[in-house]
Amino acid sequence: MIANLHAKPSQTSELVDEVLYGMTVEIIEETNHAWVYVKTLYQYEGYCQKDSLLIDDEKTESWLEEASFVIIQNFADVLCEPKIQTAKLATLVKGSIVRYLGPTEDSKEWAQIQLVTGQIGYTRTQWIQRRLTQNILPEHKFRENVVQTALSYLSTPYRWGGKTPLGIDCSGLCSMAYLLNGVVIYRDAKIVDGFPIKQIPFEQIQKGDLIYFPGHIAMYMGEDLYVHSSLGGNQVSTNSLNKEHPHYRNDLATTIIAVGSLFG
Repeated sequence: MIANLHAKPSQTSELVDEVLYGMTVEIIEETNHAWVYVKTLYQYEGYCQKDSLLIDDEKTESWLEEASFVIIQNFADVLCEPKIQTAKLATLVKGSIVRYLGPTEDSKEWAQIQLVTGQIGYTRTQWIQRRLTQNILPEHKFRENVVQTALSYLSTPYRWGGKTPLGIDCSGLCSMAYLLNGVVIYRDAKIVDGFPIKQIPFEQIQKGDLIYFPGHIAMYMGEDLYVHSSLGGNQVSTNSLNKEHPHYRNDLATTIIAVGSLFG
């Protein structure tokens, strides 16, 4: 379901990221028989256990071409047959990538999908959508969508290095919200050259823009509100920049170091 990326080739070392089912990585170096050093498509690097990967160049190339759908349900079972009373092949989290083969003959409620292994399974049609690889929406619509995607993770527990409904950190939340809307931003809580987020004056902040604090990032929702995965709050929650609001956090409102926008 999830391949962990660690800071060192050890299961007890810091979790730096999670690679979701169906995502591809480039192997930079084989550390030993059990670990490889990899780079994701969004340029993030870390150590991954080799048995978490299907290592096959030909299959990877065809997967990149043909796996064009993404799971949008928090958790989606992939079943052996298009009915709930059947065995489970896998459980996938939101953001996982699959190959869509079409609706079943008997019911459009079920979608036939293919897994990385080549296995054919079935999941609810409403739990998948075509994977977005770029933003084609008008600015106002994109802003609304990216906020709603971030809000879909509300109450998800905080997990350092996480980016799924099982647990997510601050930059995982913001990067996944953008990724599910077709935009790849930097995985950490800073603005980096080569990625599409550009710094703008605070006075120009709008819905969907990103607020940067020392070691932390949040997404602005409008009306002084922002959504974030907070270690202090232990989960994804909303807070306010307005001193008069009951969810105001002085420690964050007074330490903003930058605002970033896709439309800056």
